[in-house]
Amino acid sequence: MRLQGKVAVVTGASRGAGRGIALALGEAGATVYVTGRSVRGETTTENLPGTVEDTAEGVTARGGAGIAVRCDHTVDSDVEQLFARVQREQQRLDLLVNNAWGGYEHHDYRTFGAPLHEQPLRQWDGMFTAGVRAAIVASRFAVSMMLPQKQGLIVSITAWDRDKFMVNVYYDVAKNAINRMTFGIARELRQHNIAAVALAPGFMRTERVAGAFEAVGNKDYLNFTESPEYVGRAVVAVASDPNVMDKSGEVLAVGDLAAEYGFTDIDGRRIPAFRMPE
Repeated sequence: MRLQGKVAVVTGASRGAGRGIALALGEAGATVYVTGRSVRGETTTENLPGTVEDTAEGVTARGGAGIAVRCDHTVDSDVEQLFARVQREQQRLDLLVNNAWGGYEHHDYRTFGAPLHEQPLRQWDGMFTAGVRAAIVASRFAVSMMLPQKQGLIVSITAWDRDKFMVNVYYDVAKNAINRMTFGIARELRQHNIAAVALAPGFMRTERVAGAFEAVGNKDYLNFTESPEYVGRAVVAVASDPNVMDKSGEVLAVGDLAAEYGFTDIDGRRIPAFRMPE
């Protein structure tokens, strides 16, 4: 229970990486505010399984305290109300995980690597509105809560492999914006003992990824993908590190952190850091 007494917000946690991160934080004893648009009794995003209530209950079942909050991270008033609630109920915030992302709803994964002139502009808008801007806005409110404490950690989920091109122009620019945002936040807040890191998982078995592979009858993905809890264990490791300020401003690969901190995925494998093919 390394994070008992700590308060976290995990955005976009109805399913996928956000759910995996929230569950891992719950297992470490944290109080976790689980945010997302999918709630019980309403249509979920792309009709995928999972709601904020499901994840929050999972957090509590693991030993933490899960609190479900419906929040559309493209609506600033929703985000403001979220952090006001955390302040009112907890009077503190130790960890923000920016996981919410957009742009690839109703997207054919087989065209993910299509060239710029074939990519729909709505995907750019989605990634920068529901992804980059959502992370900036959540970070802004989180920082206001962390400053009086003179401590805190902001983790932003990204995609990265050193100087490699990340598949398509929209995605590459958006993820590198997250990385640069992290660098800037870290630079501004170092004097206040608030750390910011970007965390890059590999190819995850999210509900959307699994559904895409299952649709074409490809079972091989089980052999080369990570569970969403692998990145969750990375978040726990970094959040538990008393020397986390040494990493502030960096982009960190989950596989590298697994080797450094000694954790594994839920199946016992220690999956190396994801690398783009040459």
